[in-house]
Amino acid sequence: MIGLSITRGSAPLIISIPHSGTDIPAAFEARLRSPWLARKDTDWWIDKLYATCCRDLAVSLIHTSLSRTLIDVNRDPSGQSLYPGQATTSLCPTTTFDGEDLYRPGQLPTPEEIAARREAYFDPYHAALGAEVSRLRQLHANIVVYDCHSIRSRIPRLFEGTLPNLNIGSNNGRSCSPHLQRCIEEICAASSFSFVSNGRFKGGYITRSIGNPARGVHAVQLELACRGYMAEPIGSVADTDWPPPYDEQTAAPMQALLSHILTACCDFALSQPKDITA
Repeated sequence: MIGLSITRGSAPLIISIPHSGTDIPAAFEARLRSPWLARKDTDWWIDKLYATCCRDLAVSLIHTSLSRTLIDVNRDPSGQSLYPGQATTSLCPTTTFDGEDLYRPGQLPTPEEIAARREAYFDPYHAALGAEVSRLRQLHANIVVYDCHSIRSRIPRLFEGTLPNLNIGSNNGRSCSPHLQRCIEEICAASSFSFVSNGRFKGGYITRSIGNPARGVHAVQLELACRGYMAEPIGSVADTDWPPPYDEQTAAPMQALLSHILTACCDFALSQPKDITA
């Protein structure tokens, strides 16, 4: 897959970063209304934020540099909504989170094109995740797949009010051990950041499809409100102020917290008894 990056570590932890990419092939970008709109919903600077956290943990990392506007590898490829009755975006988004049209008139992707994008971009990402899960399960009885995301703090079309700083998703407790979820919650509760578990965001397709605690695979998503690590303009944004540049000093408190969480994920996996269903 073009833009797919895989780093293989020895720790029982896989970091998935599906939405920080901004690459859009020129042929596709020409069909879009605006390069800025096409990248507006990027999980800005998440790769930079986690790079420091992962440096000393020997984790595996799977990341795509492709924009989610081209294809969203965290959506159900069948087209089924992850949040029935609530606004969301699709496998190949046609609007921004705010409801703005992404494509020029007559340029929407056809079903055939969507299928081709899935084969070229979506399937390799999930194949890489699956292969890394299999490899690490040969080394460890339990592993954690940690899916990294961020989003603007206020998007009225998607949710009311202001999002908590930290949004833990475990598919309502089905994708990971309750013990792991509690460990993460306790770390968040001891910090200065607000948090919620399985609120507006319960985990996307990656978390829901790969998490299987009974088989020793524990998947969790952490959706960060952008204001927790960057100088986010709260509310509507424009191309003049979004995204703000990445700043290490602003990000430092969140990085310290995330390092604590990732270490706890590794410790959890290493402390669990060997499952009996493998």
